[in-house]
Amino acid sequence: MLEGINENAVDFRPTYDGSESEPVVLPGMFPNILANGSSGIAVGMATNIPPFNVAELCEASLALLEDDLDAKGLAKIIKGPDFPTGGTLIEPKANIIKAYETGKGAFRMRAKWEREDLKRGTYQIIITEIPYQVQKSRLIEKIAELINARKIPLLDDVCDESAEDIRIVLIPKSGNVDADLLMEALFRSTDLETRFNMNMNVLENGVTPRVMPLKEVLQAWLDHQQVVLVRRSQFRLEKVLHRLEVLEGFLTVFLNIDKVIKIIRTADKPKEELIKAFKLSEIQAEAILNMRLRALNKLQELELQGEHDELSKERDELQKLIASEARQWTMIKKQIKILYEEFGPKTELGKRRTKIGKALEPVDLEQLEEAMIEKEPITVICSAKGWIKAMKGHDIDAKGIKYKDGDRASLVMEAMTTDKVLIFGSNGRFYTLGGDQLPSGRGFGEPVRLMVGLPNDADIIDMQLYDAQAKMIVAADDGRGFIVKMEDVLAQTKNGKQILNVSGKVEAKLCKPIEEGHDHIAVMGQNRKMIVFELAQIP
Repeated sequence: MLEGINENAVDFRPTYDGSESEPVVLPGMFPNILANGSSGIAVGMATNIPPFNVAELCEASLALLEDDLDAKGLAKIIKGPDFPTGGTLIEPKANIIKAYETGKGAFRMRAKWEREDLKRGTYQIIITEIPYQVQKSRLIEKIAELINARKIPLLDDVCDESAEDIRIVLIPKSGNVDADLLMEALFRSTDLETRFNMNMNVLENGVTPRVMPLKEVLQAWLDHQQVVLVRRSQFRLEKVLHRLEVLEGFLTVFLNIDKVIKIIRTADKPKEELIKAFKLSEIQAEAILNMRLRALNKLQELELQGEHDELSKERDELQKLIASEARQWTMIKKQIKILYEEFGPKTELGKRRTKIGKALEPVDLEQLEEAMIEKEPITVICSAKGWIKAMKGHDIDAKGIKYKDGDRASLVMEAMTTDKVLIFGSNGRFYTLGGDQLPSGRGFGEPVRLMVGLPNDADIIDMQLYDAQAKMIVAADDGRGFIVKMEDVLAQTKNGKQILNVSGKVEAKLCKPIEEGHDHIAVMGQNRKMIVFELAQIP
């Protein structure tokens, strides 16, 4: 990055106290701001640039010099940020292209993990890479906190077996736990998944702060390299011309060695005499006077002539380079290719560390929510006055359950803590309660009306266990009814979901699941007469 710093490649400015000088920018052929990233906060602005892969930056730069690439074309070469801690980038490609176009965006990162099978059908999950800027110790503490709070019931323990490399071991509750589901829960709850917010706010031309697209930042680096190349070439040309001037003076000595020696020995002012006699410059005359006698041999003459010829060729090449922009870009391409060889994808320094993963598919939130609940058997009990509770276990002796004075058992149902309980009110609405949300079996429980929006003038008609594949028949006391799928009555809010419309004195009275294989229904009226007909006749 400092190559050419002493060759007038860049400007210098005084340091803050004026005691020394410092370069305004670094001259080296290395895209440092993109390769290593940068972050900082100033007055009213901030920057946050992720690191990118050097080999990909080189490829993109060469492609940009050949053709006018857009953000989509750049994204085919620069696949995304390349963080030193590895991990997996799961951001959709469209979002990456948008970030390249605008200079702003977010990159979603996940830890890299693998399943390690053990004996007796068990396994453990090994995390080998974590997202950029995530502190490992704090991450493990967070996972341990979730385990202790029983918020990740699928996970039994976490161990740190890291040495030089990261090795975080996750131990599931059993071998039946879905590893993908467990990791999805952890990604949502911990820094095993993070977002890097890119804000490519840079100083344009070293003066004006501006959020620049990736293409413009790359082009600015290439333009800077052109300026550096020209300034270094001019600096070298000046050195070459100076040396050629001295060499031409030396060669003049060899052609007129006797006369030169005589002038030096006899003249009062040999410098002026040499300049006058051989039309030399002051620089040449001074160099001749400083020349040692041992340098006046034939071998030295040949060496000086050879050096003169080589420097003459270099002078011509430098003059052509400075005069031709096409030659300058050809030289820059060669330098980028040399950089690519040093940081190529097959080298230890240049290999990509961050894996490019597939964009996330939609997650089954219901299944994920269920996975976050510890699965335990419960018996749900709802009293006649609408008090509900969940007692641990099945096969509960209903006779031993205590109720408030004047209250009694009404609805009893066996379930699991991961189940959803449907409550049907006389107002024709269905309400949904999670099995894990029900009050414990100690005491009398809690009124259902405090948990859902069941009005005071409505009663609880029935309570059912939710089954997405099941159907129910619902009816009002005026004889209206129909078949409804359970998945259609599931309520997402506390206010429930209106399924059966009732008004006035009419109330909902019936809610019964239709068991598999049953195809007829029997209905008895207040006149004590019964009618039987096919279920297919019910809408």
